[in-house]
Amino acid sequence: MTNFPNIFIFDHPLIKHKVSILRDKNTGMKEFRELIEEITTIMTYESMRDVELEPVEVETPLEKTVQYRVPEESVAIVPILRAGLGMVNGVHRVFPTARVGHIGMYRNEKTLQPCEYYCKLPEGIEDKTVFVVDPMLATGGSAADAITAIKKRGVKKIKMMSIIAAPEGIAKLAKEHPDVPVYVSTLDRELNANGYILPGLGDAGDRLFGTK
Repeated sequence: MTNFPNIFIFDHPLIKHKVSILRDKNTGMKEFRELIEEITTIMTYESMRDVELEPVEVETPLEKTVQYRVPEESVAIVPILRAGLGMVNGVHRVFPTARVGHIGMYRNEKTLQPCEYYCKLPEGIEDKTVFVVDPMLATGGSAADAITAIKKRGVKKIKMMSIIAAPEGIAKLAKEHPDVPVYVSTLDRELNANGYILPGLGDAGDRLFGTK
């Protein structure tokens, strides 16, 4: 996986600690949701090392000085519905003014292929750095198609963030979107015959929203 220049897999002790609790089948919905947000916040800090800054003049209690800030309205978040919604607040902790779009993809249970059913993006998104977020990167089909849909809207700066990924999903994004940085907290072993990540953490959407 390290052979793909656009793939970044975190090796952070705090993330490992939180992921271990996230995986536990006995972790309840409230704690699961909080852990998703906390891990996303850590990942957001790490993934924005190359963010563009603009100079601003600030007056301290002692003197005026030139400092640097992330430009207002320069960041947007696009969760892949529905599980991606669980990561939005984690990015908002770092960029509270970030606009949020939504893109809906579902997986055909027979073919395992993604199908788009909804896309609503903020106005002016083509000028923003867009975080596409989805906790699970399994086959990579939904993520690849979501990124393609966003590119068609004129977006040039895209970052993909997932908490758990399978090698198959990583390879697909590296092949189809080599220009998009992909940030993953943990790389798992493989997909099973049903397209679920192993060892994984189950269905992230169900565990986030208590639907199973």
